Amino acid sequence: MASHKPQLGEKTEYPTRYDPELLVSIPRSEGRANLPGKHTLHGYDLWTAYELSWLTPAGKPCVAVGEFEVDCGSAAIVESKSLKLYLNSLNQAAFATSDELAETLRRDLGAAFGGPVKVVLYDLESYAKRGFGTFEGICLDDLDVACTAYHPDSTLLHSDPAQQISETLYSHLLKSNCPVTGQPDWASLAVTYRGSAIDREGLLRYLVSFRDHQDFHEQCVERIFCDIMARCAPQELSVYARYTRRGGLDINPFRGTSPASPGAVRIARQ
Repeated sequence: MASHKPQLGEKTEYPTRYDPELLVSIPRSEGRANLPGKHTLHGYDLWTAYELSWLTPAGKPCVAVGEFEVDCGSAAIVESKSLKLYLNSLNQAAFATSDELAETLRRDLGAAFGGPVKVVLYDLESYAKRGFGTFEGICLDDLDVACTAYHPDSTLLHSDPAQQISETLYSHLLKSNCPVTGQPDWASLAVTYRGSAIDREGLLRYLVSFRDHQDFHEQCVERIFCDIMARCAPQELSVYARYTRRGGLDINPFRGTSPASPGAVRIARQ
């Protein structure tokens, strides 16, 4: 995979024919090599594809919103621009039914991710009815804190064993940068835990410390999960990020100490 940053005005060749070879896989093991601790990770990555289109056999275009759920135990992640290009390669491809398209997506994405992929296609009217929401819990963003660290600093995380609590803390201030293009990635993130009370100001400073960090969405969330486990030792923990879309795609990683799903929520910036 190329690591150079594209220059302004550089032309991207968009495919005109269906081509699953456009998908670029990246082993998950690469991002996990330096994570603190050896924790069992449960969870998934939920991709939303807002620019999904294909043709009927008669040549009439169809559109849908696609959701692709990938278990975090799969062998690889897929680089997001390569997924965008792959989806664009479907624009002039004909499918007899939406079920045939969904089966094609399951096959191609499953091969790229190295594991089963759940595919759901929504017509636009049905998807619009889901509306927007936000995380349930306590928002940290109004805390009056000074922030000086803009690269991940787990020493900012603290907890108080004298206070045992169950709560959800969330922030809309997470920003990291794509390691391939250098473009900013914006997200809202929720931390749900049971155990020693996590210092809220420290947690907010820690999340802000990703601001100049370059990493993939999935790897940022796994690092946050592992750092909280290592520094605060909660009995139960889940970390759920909802990233804003780029190139018609958003990626929403969920990691937890148990497989329990956080449920569907679409944040306003998505």
